[in-house]
Amino acid sequence: MLIHTVGWLLAGLALCSAGYALLVSRLVDKFGGDGAGHAASLAPVTLLKPLHFDEPGLEENLVSFVTQDYPAPIQLVFGVQDAKDPAIAIVRKLQARFPDADIELVIDTELHGTNRKVSNLVNMARCLKHDIVVLSDSDISVASDWLSRVVTALEAPGVGAVTCLYAGKARGNGWSVISAMGATYEFLPNVIAGVSWGLASPCLGSTIALRREILEKIGGLRAFADHLADDYEIGRAVRNLGLSIEVPAFVVDHASPETRWSTYYRHELRWNRTTRVINWMGHTGSVITHAVPLGVLAAILSGFTPESAVILAVALSSRLWLKWRVERKFGTYAGPALVLPARDMISFAVYLASFFGEDVHWRGTRFQVSPTGALVQS
Repeated sequence: MLIHTVGWLLAGLALCSAGYALLVSRLVDKFGGDGAGHAASLAPVTLLKPLHFDEPGLEENLVSFVTQDYPAPIQLVFGVQDAKDPAIAIVRKLQARFPDADIELVIDTELHGTNRKVSNLVNMARCLKHDIVVLSDSDISVASDWLSRVVTALEAPGVGAVTCLYAGKARGNGWSVISAMGATYEFLPNVIAGVSWGLASPCLGSTIALRREILEKIGGLRAFADHLADDYEIGRAVRNLGLSIEVPAFVVDHASPETRWSTYYRHELRWNRTTRVINWMGHTGSVITHAVPLGVLAAILSGFTPESAVILAVALSSRLWLKWRVERKFGTYAGPALVLPARDMISFAVYLASFFGEDVHWRGTRFQVSPTGALVQS
């Protein structure tokens, strides 16, 4: 009797989850404008791009930043923390291929905290030339008008920073597709829902553009050298100044190079546990986003009754509809519809695992995430 009762409770939650997916599909369709519009003048920009080894598609990603259609000077600063890092060869190749581009390479092993990426950024920031600073992770690729649209958004009154939503782009086998689908069909619509309802003001490592004076007011990059979610903390610091974070209505591509279960699991678990530490209530409440797993569990516990089968079908249909809406709105595609149910089940398993333990793996090192979001090496 208890098992059946739990099953019907889960069935009710699955229906609520399906309703959420359908509602979010409308929010996705209406999100922002067309991203058009240009500032009266576009100022020079320094782009900081921290690198770590020769990840799949790295050269292609970096070329998309070097070849921006932007009317003002762009300083591109790439940084590594190891003189033997294979990414160095790619930067040297770009310097030879684009001799007119202002490309600098910083090789510096100095650490400023437990977050090695931020330490890399601190070292690179010593080369800053321009007043507009843009940070972007190495696994991102962009369209040729990306920088113009970002800087235009930064010109709006009251805007302290600009960030960009991202969609997954598979760079390997099935696990890469699973990861890319998670970014595109789960993370992306959930962020749009949070922004649309005023529940979130994201600041994502795909793009963080801000003025140099704002960066100095929030303590510079060094202030975030011990935080795992450095992008989130930068956004929070900007908001604490009374400024907003603008999210333009377009996406950039986020490479998903995972080719093994272990790398996929560690990446997803790190993201889930970081979210849990930052916003425990929100992370717990995000169970409502797992329509298909809830429907499957409800069907199993209720004995696969016809009613539970209908609820599962509704849950699956809502997720497929949301997938189609995301693809239609942003012109992106991360994986086939037939894979989506399996991907959702795997995602739910990682979500449940995120509530047990504090360890995360990042760049070959094991850390614990403190209640403040700071990294402590295990």
